[in-house]
Amino acid sequence: MEKNINVLVAQSGGPTPVINNSLRGVIETCRDYPSTFGKIYAGWHGIEGVLQEELIEISAQPQKEIDLLATTPAAGAIGTCRYKLSDDRAEDFERIIEVLKAHNIGYFFYIGGNDSMDTAHKVSDLAKERQLDLTVVGIPKTVDNDLGNQEFTYCDHTPGYGSIARYWAYLIQNANQESLGCCTHNPVIVLEAMGRGTGFIPAAARLGDPNREMPLHLYLPESKFTLEEIADTVSDELKQSPRCIVVVNRGQDFGAFSEKRDAFGHTDGEDPYGRTNSTIVTHYLNSKKLSKYGPAWCNVSGLEQRMVSVLASNVDLEEAFLVARHAVEVALKDGTGWMSTIERKPGDTYQAYYDKVSLPVVANSVREVPHEWITESRYDVTDDFVKYAKPLIGDDWVNVPLEGGIQRFARFKKLFAEKRCKEYVPMMYRP
Repeated sequence: MEKNINVLVAQSGGPTPVINNSLRGVIETCRDYPSTFGKIYAGWHGIEGVLQEELIEISAQPQKEIDLLATTPAAGAIGTCRYKLSDDRAEDFERIIEVLKAHNIGYFFYIGGNDSMDTAHKVSDLAKERQLDLTVVGIPKTVDNDLGNQEFTYCDHTPGYGSIARYWAYLIQNANQESLGCCTHNPVIVLEAMGRGTGFIPAAARLGDPNREMPLHLYLPESKFTLEEIADTVSDELKQSPRCIVVVNRGQDFGAFSEKRDAFGHTDGEDPYGRTNSTIVTHYLNSKKLSKYGPAWCNVSGLEQRMVSVLASNVDLEEAFLVARHAVEVALKDGTGWMSTIERKPGDTYQAYYDKVSLPVVANSVREVPHEWITESRYDVTDDFVKYAKPLIGDDWVNVPLEGGIQRFARFKKLFAEKRCKEYVPMMYRP
């Protein structure tokens, strides 16, 4: 590939507290090779920005703003999307190639999860078919931690998971204090964790109580509990303890109550009337009148699970940067069609290293919590899970810069590259 070829980086799917440090990792590493990489562009709102030729010039941003990406959460800097590139939308693929050619893009780094790696794989293959000199490398990101294979032989964990696991470890400690104080009139608290069809996020609540001192019930999708079974196990808990803390998964399938789906076709844990899994479980428990002391209460944690930088894991933050740096090195050394990965060295002391996996292998992969990490009761996780997840949450607070007493996040100027192609409406938005 010739020198001074331009770079494109984009994001897709739900954001995380550390996603922008992966963006910074791409930017800073590309700048380490000025004779190889030219301008750095960012797709405004992911692949949609590419389709609409909305490319932000990262190279023109002040260095201070790039530095601030390290502790800027969510995806406000360059945006994200949930646009699905499907095989029946041929025009979209042709448009991507047209835009990449028009802006002399030779390297494309896509930050995202399962579906994003499928997009990266499709673009890489299409470039090969069109004999376009394009290197595509994926960078993992998902709070769900479901990217990889069941044996954990590649992609030990994903950036974003360590931070949401830390959030739940801390939240459950506070919820326990609430429960201790209010159990005489609200003996059951039902909490709802993010996550689609896998239970890595609710499982992380156990990290806040590793000695198992709380009456804590974790209902993972992998355990396939029905509402009736949840009520039975909570009832049994209340017979021996005056209280119970319940954690359910947002994407858990409760039949007709889980019919609403997102743009990628994933269950999002809401029924047509807007009820969430936590409210469904709470109302069901209360219909059974499990306690004479009072009703169950529910709390639906919102987007703060994946967007609050002060609760981020410092381990997660560092790994998000380094796995992106490794992605650029993979692009230079190994070429197109890879995703950089975080792996774990064997031994009792946690040590991460960085590797790669082929995009076709990881695209659309879905890893579940291993059954051997779920206890016999089915509503808890084992010490082996705790041993796996605990190092990922870190042991110190992230230092977020303040300005005038409030958090100072990166503020990118919307400096778009001059458009060179005709206007285009992405196929998903056509009537």
